[in-house]
Amino acid sequence: MSGPIADWTKGAEAIVYQSCNACGARQYFRRSFCAACGASDLAEHRAGGAGTVYATSLVCRAATPATRAHAPYNILLVDADEGFRMMAHGDHDLAIGDKVSARFTQFAGRLVPYFAKAK
Repeated sequence: MSGPIADWTKGAEAIVYQSCNACGARQYFRRSFCAACGASDLAEHRAGGAGTVYATSLVCRAATPATRAHAPYNILLVDADEGFRMMAHGDHDLAIGDKVSARFTQFAGRLVPYFAKAK
């Protein structure tokens, strides 16, 4: 596995995924192995930030004081154009099947990916 690329979890405005050099599978959560085949030969890539809404859920009763200040907020599952699925925040008017693009915003003191309809 090559060295890690900084992404939003480290404060950089980027979405990073891994691809398996053995089987070609792509995964969003960083691991030391491929979830599809178990190989340890993985490469990291920056995603372009485009995708399609797979699911959406409006959160009206946030679980923590830090997130209550943002309620209501929308949580999405997005199928990235690169072939992985990720969870992120997004506009309230998004629906399943919408084409979206990512930007980054602060949420409860952390930088997070935020999706809006693609132009």
